[in-house]
Amino acid sequence: MSDYKALTIKCGTHGTRVAAVVCGHMLDAKDQSVGFVENSSDPNDLQAWCAECEKMFLLEQDKTPAFCEFNRMAIVCNFCYASLKEKHSFL
Repeated sequence: MSDYKALTIKCGTHGTRVAAVVCGHMLDAKDQSVGFVENSSDPNDLQAWCAECEKMFLLEQDKTPAFCEFNRMAIVCNFCYASLKEKHSFL
């Protein structure tokens, strides 16, 4: 049995849930899809950013200070992450 213990966050909507990371652009976008690029294949490590963040990451070739400022990382719960994935994934 693994000793893995997921980090949790108290979400105002969903209560105490597993924490996930997204870019601030996903939270800002109200009426449009900005893309959803997952950054980990580990189902216990929920991380994603938008298409513009992916372009910036490829341009910077790393999580540089410029990339981090552009990305504006936000912590959300796994339920909110799933909703953002559904909203922002391109068909």
